[in-house]
Amino acid sequence: MMIQRGASSKVKQLARKFPAVGLLGPRQSGKTTLAKELFPKKPYISFENQDNILLATSDPRAFLHQYKSGAIFDEIQRVPQLLSYMQGVIDDQPKKVGLFIITGSQNLLLLESISQTLAGRIAFIHLLPFSYHELAGSKYDKQSLNKLILNGGYPRLYDKKIKPRDFYPNYLLTYVERDVRQIKNITNLALFQRFLKVCASRVGQEVNYSSISNDTGVDQKTVLSWFGILEASFIAFRLQPFYNNLGKRLTQMPKLYFYDTGLCCSLLELETESHVNTHPLRGALFENFIILELLKARFNNGQRSNLFYWRDRTGNEIDLLLDQSGQVVPIEIKTAATFTKDYVKGISYWKKINPQTKNSYVIFTGNSSSFNSTDILNWKEVGLIKN
Repeated sequence: MMIQRGASSKVKQLARKFPAVGLLGPRQSGKTTLAKELFPKKPYISFENQDNILLATSDPRAFLHQYKSGAIFDEIQRVPQLLSYMQGVIDDQPKKVGLFIITGSQNLLLLESISQTLAGRIAFIHLLPFSYHELAGSKYDKQSLNKLILNGGYPRLYDKKIKPRDFYPNYLLTYVERDVRQIKNITNLALFQRFLKVCASRVGQEVNYSSISNDTGVDQKTVLSWFGILEASFIAFRLQPFYNNLGKRLTQMPKLYFYDTGLCCSLLELETESHVNTHPLRGALFENFIILELLKARFNNGQRSNLFYWRDRTGNEIDLLLDQSGQVVPIEIKTAATFTKDYVKGISYWKKINPQTKNSYVIFTGNSSSFNSTDILNWKEVGLIKN
């Protein structure tokens, strides 16, 4: 059964307006499948194939001449020099839209100057693994929360019925051996793998570069560089703190989250639902899961992240803020199934200093209700939050 991707309508819409559309996301997040499904008549060229790389790099003009009517170019980051020649093809056909669909498993927007090459000619969509919202309409709707966190959302895991303990170690090995080397020539891959595990053990926490450096055994400059690799290849991201006119009393360190909870669980060596259920980081993994749901909703609509967290130095904090054009929406995320008024303590403080706040939410594992004009939602209802 084909699971409908939330980004489908936006990709088609962008292809009617731009000469090129870029699908960016982690390896095996479903980019190729979606591109082929939405544009079945376009020729498909994979740059995982060395012959195609050779053809495209030895004579790019002749290569592109074969595809004047457009094509799907898969894993474009392997031939970045082709993009400047694509610009020429696009500019020769100024009225054409939806010519090229390109995919990349490294975030081209983070890599040097590539987006400048096709500036104004390309629209980007970030395609992450399945969200709960996408799985909800399928036979996987009945998974428990712990199982969803453990499985993560990689399509191949569902399509081929692969157990997470078989899928993720191999995925990570391929990632480290191929993608990491492609972005940066790291000589000691074992150290990088240790760095990944150290990061997983700090999911949901403020990033302490010095502590990560000590635990990994590399200097802070290297740690910062390796964070760039994690973000460029859609493995992990730093959730930035929200700044407002309260200024200096706010914490300034980002928090660390992964683009897939299943991958994080694998790095933590969690293999069963009961492992997840009893793990001390279960609350952080649940928080990561909810943040991803809201992030995927944004990305599937072609928007950038509008997510932040907030904490001041006196201990007041909000797990998540949605920075919308008209307002900032505070959200607390709790793993418990029983609501207590302590859950809205941070929100109440936030509303006191931001009286214009309209909407606020607590997401937890119990039944939905409301308290002091804050909506209390079960985690399955996270899609009701418009962000």
